[in-house]
Amino acid sequence: MNYRHHFHAGNFADVMKHALMLGLIRAMQKKDKGFLHLDTHAGRGRYDLASAARGDSLVRRPEWPDGIGRLWDRADLPPDAAEYVALVREFDREAGNSEEAGPRFYPGSPWLARRLLRPVDRLALCEKQPEECAILAKEFEFSHGVSVQAMDGYVAPRAMLPPLEKRALVLIDPPFEAQDEWRRIVEAVREGLDRFPSGVYAIWYPLTERAKVDAFFDELIALRPPPTLALELAIAGEGSALKMKGCGLAVINPPWQFDQRAMPLLDFLAPVLAQAPGGGARTLWVVREKN
Repeated sequence: MNYRHHFHAGNFADVMKHALMLGLIRAMQKKDKGFLHLDTHAGRGRYDLASAARGDSLVRRPEWPDGIGRLWDRADLPPDAAEYVALVREFDREAGNSEEAGPRFYPGSPWLARRLLRPVDRLALCEKQPEECAILAKEFEFSHGVSVQAMDGYVAPRAMLPPLEKRALVLIDPPFEAQDEWRRIVEAVREGLDRFPSGVYAIWYPLTERAKVDAFFDELIALRPPPTLALELAIAGEGSALKMKGCGLAVINPPWQFDQRAMPLLDFLAPVLAQAPGGGARTLWVVREKN
């Protein structure tokens, strides 16, 4: 697998995913009891956006200007977007960027989660790629409550659930480069639910072909999971030439009223991050709560 997230760091998908993730963490923290936050595909933890313009051998157009770049100087951000941008700005400044024109360093999901976690919470980071995992381990070697595992993220639910805290937020955010990626996600979710059915599972997915996403939903439904909410952001319509027209986050066992918290954020992001006509945002209950 040749995936390197720094080519995509800070793009529209990161904006949507990370802002929603912060909202999920805040919702989990409404209870005093701690929880395990498990990140199955953690990456290296931080990204130099200047390297996004340099591919393995070719100069490439960076993606962050159409993502975090569009939010950087806005004064009309809704609360969850405002907290997300503030955390990115804080990280960027501490990483050494003294420029005010735009971001230079972008935090991955591990660093954003670490900024919010309380002493009673625990962060477990899994990364399969040896080079990425070594960088990640270096980033968090002195961080209390954080563990880094050189592990295939799809094995993590089997290895780390149920948690000692009896509460968990699991982020499954794979690169979607393997042919069997969708199948492996469903198997990981199956194992997670078998071992810890009360956990909150957040699964990121790309919007490329609607049929693939609908088939994924059907496979989730076949697992007979707890209530499952899908949150989607499309930056272009179905007729667009863009390969990835948007992305989604499927949340199993979403915190109470999380759909109501997420919609103002998605409604704001949809026009701000749009790259072609026909996009938008929506929430969909894949599995509704039983009355």
